[in-house]
Amino acid sequence: MKIGIVGLPNVGKSTLFNALTKSYSAPAENFPFTTIDPNIGIVEVKDERMDKLSEMSNTKKKVYATIEFVDIAGLVKGASKGEGLGNKFLANIRETDAIVQVLRYFQDPDVVHVEGTIDPLRDVEIINTELIFADLEHLERVLPQLQKKAKVWNANKDDKRLVEILELLHQTLMQGKLANAIKDQLSAEDLKLIKSYNFLTLKTFVYALNVSQDDIANADVIKAEYEEKLQAQVAIVCVKLEAEMMEMETDEKLEFLAEMLGLEVKQIPTLDGLIALAFKTLGLMYYFTTGEKETRAWTIPVGSTAPQAAGAIHTDFEKGFIKAEVVGYEPLLAAGSRAKVREKGQLRLEGKSYIVQDGDVMIFKFNV
Repeated sequence: MKIGIVGLPNVGKSTLFNALTKSYSAPAENFPFTTIDPNIGIVEVKDERMDKLSEMSNTKKKVYATIEFVDIAGLVKGASKGEGLGNKFLANIRETDAIVQVLRYFQDPDVVHVEGTIDPLRDVEIINTELIFADLEHLERVLPQLQKKAKVWNANKDDKRLVEILELLHQTLMQGKLANAIKDQLSAEDLKLIKSYNFLTLKTFVYALNVSQDDIANADVIKAEYEEKLQAQVAIVCVKLEAEMMEMETDEKLEFLAEMLGLEVKQIPTLDGLIALAFKTLGLMYYFTTGEKETRAWTIPVGSTAPQAAGAIHTDFEKGFIKAEVVGYEPLLAAGSRAKVREKGQLRLEGKSYIVQDGDVMIFKFNV
């Protein structure tokens, strides 16, 4: 899964990308369009359950779930008409599965905002308006021909349904709404029909509010305020601090911040929170396998069956699936080993219809 990091120039996108990927691959300077070609990095989805399972199994190797993040050039007003990097910017977004909008909340007179003032809600409106305009232009280019095709006497039902969906999307966009506002009205088959059009506003959105060090103490209040205003989930990040502590491990970083800011660890927002939110928003989860050689998180869509989960390891596992040995993370950790879980009768044998739960620890039985 690929997530694009977008926002207006000078809001902290490239610095956030560097902190997420623990690299200096994205140039981050105090002027617009520092990023021209997108930077790409793979980010681990850290989970303390993995660490505890690894410790229990005395594992030699840990493999976390991952997400691919893409740092995309800053968008400006008029991008849909070619302003700034215009079409290049929008083309890069089309290639992603979801969008993290970085919104500037911090005040800093030395870092110029392209609009002159700090207003996260205005910035969201600018970005979303440009994405809506781009989708409308795309729709108005393809819809007339498709409408003609759907009206002929031998048009198939897919052609007719495609036009119905696109007309509904057009109506939604003309009202100034994102296409994802009506996503729950579309079936899985509907979404397959329009997948190739790659509409920008149909993607999943996550908002990252970039705050200053002084704002961290009020992170929960700021988060609640903007989740209400945006009617969406928001992650609070202090990109400047995260970048300065890029080389630190999470526990070390949290302890340092707690001491420096005079806060409890649980009060401190981190990049791991943004990563986990992005992962969840994409409709993804993971199950675990654990042993002496390796403890690994396997990424699957929410609602996957046991055979589909087995297929994440290898397609042959899905084709030849027989049964899955399943135990929840908490019972396994409490028991201390799979053998003790079996003794207690907590190890379950599940068949093809079993819906995998986040955090299940699994072993598969299959025919080759």
